[in-house]
Amino acid sequence: MIVYRDKSNSNYAVDAADFVEAAKAYPFDKIIIHGDSRLAKSIGSDGVHLASTQLHMISEAKARGLFVVVSTHSLKELKEAEISGADMATYSPVFHTPNKGKAVGIKGLHKATLEVNIPVLALGGILTKKQIVSCQEAGAAGFASIRYFA
Repeated sequence: MIVYRDKSNSNYAVDAADFVEAAKAYPFDKIIIHGDSRLAKSIGSDGVHLASTQLHMISEAKARGLFVVVSTHSLKELKEAEISGADMATYSPVFHTPNKGKAVGIKGLHKATLEVNIPVLALGGILTKKQIVSCQEAGAAGFASIRYFA
């Protein structure tokens, strides 16, 4: 799965369409864009990534036949995302990351993975292979990161 997310781009719709088209040349199982299920459907994206403030938009995205990934930052949000129909969620921050609040840690991630029946991706402060392995051992279905790949 690959996700295009650029919340401050004034040319987002065009760039998202270009991203989806380019990504189709690779064997990704899902190509996801951020924030707009109508745009996601219109440009041929497989799904949409929603912020925790957009939980109310899950049913709209599902009605469009999209795979839905939601960012969550608490067990309450994670459970609400699942109940609302999300297919997958990120849970963060697992490790310390600038300006993202208190890290939940590996134990918090493990607890979260046991609380829901949807795949949970670890997010936040993931910089090393050792951290990735720890997240996998805690039950995460995978991880999301920017700085790990930078």
